Amino acid sequence: MAFGRQLKNKPWMQKTIGVLAAEYLRFVWNTSRFTIEPTDFYQRAEPEQPVIIAMWHGQHFLVPFLRRHHRVKVLISRHSDGEINAIAAERLGIGTIRGSGDSAGRYQAKGGVVAFKGMLELLAEGWNVALTADVPKISRVAGRGIVTLARGSGRPIYPVSFATSRRIVLDSWDRSEINVPFSRGAIIIGNPIRVAMDADAAALEQARGTLERELNVASERAHNIVDRRS
Repeated sequence: MAFGRQLKNKPWMQKTIGVLAAEYLRFVWNTSRFTIEPTDFYQRAEPEQPVIIAMWHGQHFLVPFLRRHHRVKVLISRHSDGEINAIAAERLGIGTIRGSGDSAGRYQAKGGVVAFKGMLELLAEGWNVALTADVPKISRVAGRGIVTLARGSGRPIYPVSFATSRRIVLDSWDRSEINVPFSRGAIIIGNPIRVAMDADAAALEQARGTLERELNVASERAHNIVDRRS
């Protein structure tokens, strides 16, 4: 196990895995038929550019394919798995911002403070920003970071969920879904969430709860479509 971890930390191995992961996801996308709701999402969102895209961890692998002509960067952690994810995202045409917080609040240690400032700057420059909403290592519980970003930037949050009919669900903290080729796919975008720039702690908590509910509704809807339960 230790040898495997050491090998995965080698730059050449991270690049190899990242490239293979990107091409695998491209194959999934190209061999699957995706439904998007609402169907006029791009027309609705265009006047609001730039926006913040929020996803649940473990349902985020296909987010590069949501982009059309838009400039997008995604927040990715600095650990070894994050390096692989960053290589894959960049190969699929998505820029990266490196850093994260954690449930113990050690934002500076993991580059979260720098990443947060960077996201504010990117949004001000017209970049869309995508990030997972979960509290680190606590699945399906939205943290306050993303709504604080919305408050500081004045940009709306769009909750997004991806699902495919053929998938492998991992036994991990986030129940990561590995999308499988030749699937029915669904991309569901929830109602935009706007946070006033003068929002107090109570308003932030309300926005956080709304984001959590919207992501859960979008996730359930996506899975109902691909599993033909709707």
